[in-house]
Amino acid sequence: MALRKACVIGSGPNGLAAAIVLAQAGLQVDVFEAEPTAGGAVRTMELTLPGFFHDFGSAVHPLAVGSPFYSSLPLLDHGLEWIHSPATIAHPLDDGSALVLEQEIADARNSLGKDGQAWISLLRPFVANWHEFSKDVLGPILRLPKHPLLMARFGILAVLSAKAIAARFRTVRARALFAGFAAHSFLGLDEPLSGAFGMTMAITAHAVGWPIPRAGSQSLTNALCSYLSTLGGNIKTSCRINSLDSLSEYQFILCDITPRQLLEVAGNTFSERYKRRLRHFRYGPGVFKVDYALSAPIPWRASECLRAATVHLGGSFEDISASEAATKRGQVADRPFVLLAQPSLFDSSRAPAGKHTAWAYCHVPNASTVDMLSRLEDQIERFAPGFRDCILARRILAPADLERMDGNLVGGDIVGGAFDLRQSLLRPTLSGYATSASHIYLCSASTPPGGGVHGMCGYHAANMALRRS
Repeated sequence: MALRKACVIGSGPNGLAAAIVLAQAGLQVDVFEAEPTAGGAVRTMELTLPGFFHDFGSAVHPLAVGSPFYSSLPLLDHGLEWIHSPATIAHPLDDGSALVLEQEIADARNSLGKDGQAWISLLRPFVANWHEFSKDVLGPILRLPKHPLLMARFGILAVLSAKAIAARFRTVRARALFAGFAAHSFLGLDEPLSGAFGMTMAITAHAVGWPIPRAGSQSLTNALCSYLSTLGGNIKTSCRINSLDSLSEYQFILCDITPRQLLEVAGNTFSERYKRRLRHFRYGPGVFKVDYALSAPIPWRASECLRAATVHLGGSFEDISASEAATKRGQVADRPFVLLAQPSLFDSSRAPAGKHTAWAYCHVPNASTVDMLSRLEDQIERFAPGFRDCILARRILAPADLERMDGNLVGGDIVGGAFDLRQSLLRPTLSGYATSASHIYLCSASTPPGGGVHGMCGYHAANMALRRS
């Protein structure tokens, strides 16, 4: 095995995870990255002004800190440091108050009042058993779970819509909070599986928290790269692979790219049947993202929002549901749900002294060309009057900009493809990571378990390749 060579196309979190698994097994591993810097969507850049460091893609990392694979690696020894804000998440409302969720689940009795016990009863079995639960929920769907009773309990809830699960709560505040978690699904909140995303996001908020890496998400990528190098792995940046035919020296080829790119580089490598199935893969909604250099912290009407690195902006369950429904119809919302991160409140390395950064996006139809800036900033102003007065500079990244900077973000889709009932099973085909070519595997977020910075797509794909060898 030590004499065999493998390569990975793409150095996103899944590509690096796959490379590490292969290198741990004794293979000589090369990683090819088209961009000048490794990381894919997990990069940090000066996108606005000098000295202001912004996360290009993902900024807050519950699934990374809670990843069964990443947590098994000595990443802290390679420079990674997690920062947990005092509160996990904040969700401001139109009455000037904000619901602030603490990591300790028992505190939900105080923050959620009448719905505190219902919240705890819903989530506690999975929070208490995150170590076991995560291995199943972040694994391939079509396999026997290692903890069948726990997964059966989750499965009963997972097929429900967010609307159905939120109906368990009596207060507007608790329903709004759950809507914010469920909106991470990019599904309509009345669609099956939207409840599963809401559940998973809420579980991580208590089980592992929603931390940020000190100095930005690039720190996570750098730690993975550093550890890979100790195993003998090599990363070749600014090295775009245009054809798999150029990789004939490798016994394994793992591709951290989406089905569209795989078809482009494969040529005649795959069977016609497999290529036809890849062509049927559907991409999901995109995002419209804005990075801000700020002269001061965001002036939230509810000052409690300053305790959380992540803020969900959308108001009530009904408001958020309307926003997501518009996106599903191929329209843009007048009052879009906005996901906002304010890392410099807790990490002074992100901006010059006394200054701050913010990162925000809203959902839009795939490849949308609509300018959402005023709508997005109106939503921030709705809960933080005077926000625009704090802006020193902004960098707008529309769906086309995101795809240009990372080819995996097709049409601005940041989760590797639509994740509805059909594509939860066929991701991208029933064979999952395997292709019609025995030595080529797909390991991107277009495979199970899907989007999120957890590395588990790469982990499972690499292990399949090793088993089959």
